Amino acid sequence: MGFLAPWFLAGVVALGVPVFVHLLRRQTTTPSPFSSLMFFERGIQSSTRHRRLRYLLLFCLRTALVALIVLAFANPFVRRANAGANGTLLMVVVDDSFSMRVGNRFEDAKRGALAILAAKPGGQRAQVMALGSQLQVLTQPVPDAGTLKAAVEALQPGDSKGSFGELGRGLRALTEMVHTPIELHLFSDMQRTEMPGNFADMVLPGNVKLVLHPASGAGAGGANWAVESVEAPAQLADPKDKRRSRVTAVVAGYATPAASKTVSLIVNGKVVASKRVEVPASGRVKVELELLDVPYGFSRCEVRVAAVDGAVDAFPADDASVFAVRRSDPERVLFVHGSGEARSAVYFGAALGAAAESSFVLQSVSTEQSGDVDPGRYAFVALSDVGPLPTILENALVKYVKDGGSVLIAAGTSTARGSGGRGRIPVLGADGVEGKYYSREGAGFAGVAQVDSTHPVMGDAGVEKDGEWPELKVFYAAKIDAAKLGARVLVRLGDGTPLLMDKPMGEGHVLLLASGLENLTNDLPLQPGFVPFVDRAARYLSGEDRLAGARVVDSFVQLRTTGAGQTASAGVEVVDPDGKRPLALAEARTVQSFPLTRRGFYQLRFANGKDAVVGVNPDRRESDLAAIPEDVLKLWAGSGGDGGQAMPSLSGANIRAKETANSLWWWVMLLALVAAVAECVVAADHLGTQREEA
Repeated sequence: MGFLAPWFLAGVVALGVPVFVHLLRRQTTTPSPFSSLMFFERGIQSSTRHRRLRYLLLFCLRTALVALIVLAFANPFVRRANAGANGTLLMVVVDDSFSMRVGNRFEDAKRGALAILAAKPGGQRAQVMALGSQLQVLTQPVPDAGTLKAAVEALQPGDSKGSFGELGRGLRALTEMVHTPIELHLFSDMQRTEMPGNFADMVLPGNVKLVLHPASGAGAGGANWAVESVEAPAQLADPKDKRRSRVTAVVAGYATPAASKTVSLIVNGKVVASKRVEVPASGRVKVELELLDVPYGFSRCEVRVAAVDGAVDAFPADDASVFAVRRSDPERVLFVHGSGEARSAVYFGAALGAAAESSFVLQSVSTEQSGDVDPGRYAFVALSDVGPLPTILENALVKYVKDGGSVLIAAGTSTARGSGGRGRIPVLGADGVEGKYYSREGAGFAGVAQVDSTHPVMGDAGVEKDGEWPELKVFYAAKIDAAKLGARVLVRLGDGTPLLMDKPMGEGHVLLLASGLENLTNDLPLQPGFVPFVDRAARYLSGEDRLAGARVVDSFVQLRTTGAGQTASAGVEVVDPDGKRPLALAEARTVQSFPLTRRGFYQLRFANGKDAVVGVNPDRRESDLAAIPEDVLKLWAGSGGDGGQAMPSLSGANIRAKETANSLWWWVMLLALVAAVAECVVAADHLGTQREEA
């Protein structure tokens, strides 16, 4: 306990006033008739009795009233640790990104978080969160220390890339509902690559006080070598074909001296190739390795870098990169063309054979020869300017697509050759399609105005940059209502006509080109981007891009076609790197995509029955261990309320509970009021009538 204004305690001398009042009493006598006083001797009556204290209860009340008033002006207070009564929410956020695996960073962060929670007053609410690529809420705001401690102790380092921008966005969304002050303690290695491109994304709201706890050793990450990237075929038909079975890896050094390294290619646990390279100081080196004979099916491959000269690597966890390769015989592709048009098969077949990563064999047939063909025996089917199809083939194609197959349709001029110049697109059943001949108009052709580069088929085929289709000239296009068809437009012409569309259908896809695949309706086969387009389209339609290869942690793999209605028999199966099945039975029948949150190999069985193995690697930006500069950290800590602060390090940090002074002025004044009322009552009772003393 203490006093905010101790000089007012000098007023205790006023306690002498009640004493003086009680002692200073006048002697009162009542006159009595008497015959004569001549025989009486004059005497002096003693006043000792009148100087005695009388009415002790009244005296105590008056003394207490004066003492309480003096005490109130001295403003007494008591020190208490911060409790939930002040409304401040304690928030503990632990960074569990991949880079926190360096040394003892994650263990130090957990110990620091537990120390903060242990120093928390019993009544204060607190909340525990984990920060990776997303801000994960582990507990609700609760005062229970056991729940909070269990949440921190259960934390494990993840494989995601940290994002301070996600922390800022999450806190801004939270403070829209929580308006009380928040004291945020962030335990992280403060990695520079976790900063967003825009500093404003990580700025915290005004009611958040940020306290930074850099992990021990975070400022000096140490020398780190890592396998930065790997280029390898996802599917392989002939391992002896060196052009297609080549594996290219990039080894990078972060804050490293020049060093000698051994780069090894491991297939199914066996080293099949190895090279020694010289990595320059803080530089990169490209290594080419031959992927030797691999068995049929899926092979689990790994590129690993190891030290030769004994250089110490601060972060061995990123010394390997995994990927999967599927070996199979070349898959067949059915190409159906119109009876009078065979040029498109030549262009398409040449582009398919020239594609570096494709392993397909084209089988070309005319419309008249396709009546007894079974589409289920092919990786995908291409229809080029076919016009009306045999009923038996069209019905088989519809079932083929709904069961998970895919079809590429090039409308061509035959589409509009129906009755009155209005035709029909096979498989999709779109009737009344009209054709538009740009070659007969003034400009002579139409150019591409919009490209959806986010679609796997398009890749980087942008229009405003050096893409694949910016110089495309279209002389003819079928006028198709993409919205009515329910298709996604990938390429749109200058007049708004959709040129390339993707239509989900059951478990499969229909890729629709509103022009032809020859050089008469457009000059696409003559463009440099035609081969890459055919390569990506073939891998997308065959599903090869999902069956093997490598992904990055926190990416998604599509398990079934979006929006397709599923039955109980169309379940999917996922086995994670730990050999566990994370999907429940109900989820396996309805889930559209699955997040790859762990590094290692995932085994997948898609809704169309195809199997896959995918290698998953952490984001290599996590390998750069450089920390955010100190001035930027101070700027960030001061972006919230009350000018946050940064702790120097978790090691040796002396974390104590904060105390606040709680004033007792109102309580003292309340007691003074009670004493004043009691004094009035007692005084009225005792002093209302003067009584004669005997």
